[in-house]
Amino acid sequence: MKILAINPGSTSTKISLFDDGTELWSDTQRYDSETIKNFTHIMDQEAFRHEEIGKTLAARNTDAAEIDAYVARGGLLRPMESGTYEISPVMIEQLTECKWGEHASNLAAPIAMRFARLHGKPAFIVDPVVVDELDDVARVSGLPGLRRRSIFHALNQKAVARQAADKRGGGVGDYNFIVCHMGGGVSVGAHKKGRVVEVNDALGGEGPMSPERAGSVPIIQLAELCFSGAHTLPEIKKMLIGNGGFSAHLGTNDFRAIEERAKQGDEAAKLIFDAFCYQLAKSIGACAAALEGRVDGILLTGGLAYSEGLCARVAEKVSWIAPVEVYPGEDEMRALALGALRVLQGEEQAKRY
Repeated sequence: MKILAINPGSTSTKISLFDDGTELWSDTQRYDSETIKNFTHIMDQEAFRHEEIGKTLAARNTDAAEIDAYVARGGLLRPMESGTYEISPVMIEQLTECKWGEHASNLAAPIAMRFARLHGKPAFIVDPVVVDELDDVARVSGLPGLRRRSIFHALNQKAVARQAADKRGGGVGDYNFIVCHMGGGVSVGAHKKGRVVEVNDALGGEGPMSPERAGSVPIIQLAELCFSGAHTLPEIKKMLIGNGGFSAHLGTNDFRAIEERAKQGDEAAKLIFDAFCYQLAKSIGACAAALEGRVDGILLTGGLAYSEGLCARVAEKVSWIAPVEVYPGEDEMRALALGALRVLQGEEQAKRY
């Protein structure tokens, strides 16, 4: 089965062609900021990006008619179960309208559907960021109008949990894992027999800080900052997500540079590095409590998991809970392709949105 995976970012689109689970080739299209500025709204870019992908397929001597299925990164949709979903008209409508939020990932399914309709092939999304399997008790906050949400790195977390289960023999329904995704954002999830029953809202500001996100902060001080008159709402949001975390403390979101500064004796960098490890360990411990201490493995993943120093420090703090395993990077394209492949081969049934 030949499967094309499509994953748009704010100024780029990554596409990969797979033969079953084997990647044949991958390409990242990058667009200059002036080109992107020509589009008033993100969704106005759909036809442009579709055409650019077509050019890449031609350059790679790939006939779109010979592709068996298209799979797209899931965009901002309503909360939904984990799994592989057929791309449906209502999904396209809600993504195009940005009903649940505006993000470049909303482009993926409409682009995939364009190709699928042209060539009479199926199109899917897999484990979007809005996967919601929280226990009801985990949704409750101290204010009735503010319910906790599940928005996290579902695609990579679910894929890593499957890998860990495969290593042990059996499926994810046989094990309890804590998966810690460490990248530009951080999400720490408690996977209970295949369901993520507790996870921080990585987009909404919960959890550990990250290279560019503030994470959980003292709420009264935040409220006072919001009403100080010194900042607009967009400025506050940018401080929390985009310019927070390492960037706010140290002027850079480059984790490798920060780690090197800490090794060279920079006390400010060392403090933030130590605080990051401390916050990760706290979140992992909270997930252990959500799993009542029955944890089969702690899985560290994401781009920052390439740092041996970071993983070793976190492992020192949490290995008493369960064995720590490292799955560096986030192989999202392969995770997308495998999600589609499971449906095409009859291992799973595609869900309807």
